[in-house]
Amino acid sequence: MTQEDLETVKMDKDMVDIAYYHDLAQQKQKEHAKFLAKLRQKKPKHLDKVVKETHAEVFAVVDCTKCANCCKDLGPDFTEADIERIAHAFRMNLGKFEDTYLRVDEDGDKVFQCMPCPFLGADNLCSIYPIRPKACREFPHTDRKKIYQINKLTIQNTLYCPAAYLFVEKLRHKLQL
Repeated sequence: MTQEDLETVKMDKDMVDIAYYHDLAQQKQKEHAKFLAKLRQKKPKHLDKVVKETHAEVFAVVDCTKCANCCKDLGPDFTEADIERIAHAFRMNLGKFEDTYLRVDEDGDKVFQCMPCPFLGADNLCSIYPIRPKACREFPHTDRKKIYQINKLTIQNTLYCPAAYLFVEKLRHKLQL
């Protein structure tokens, strides 16, 4: 992938081509895993700074509202604080909110009963954006310090999020480990 490819997001009718990036991410799973493992073993100086810059560069060209694949396929884990905040905003008691929107998954996490996210509009905008769950605010986790601590999650996110894929590719290009 050339630097020009990294700076141009593949679009299809004003939407990010999710299938295109999913296929690329699948093809590069081993390369990405190897790169991130090296990153964990040999942490470059100023890694957090490079990660933050790379995240900013990627999100300067990626418009999440042209994709929203995370909202369509993944869904967040809800913390108790998330549940309380959103239920309060909806003027619902906690039990009613959980019964209406959530289930407990096989890992014991509270997640949506079904996908896509019930708060995702047809315009790919989140109807609860200011109070959205913490996991939604942090996704795809490409701006966090010590990125090497979440290698498995980062690789998984590349399959669903074009920005996560572009982030890893751009970071590989910059660091060339």
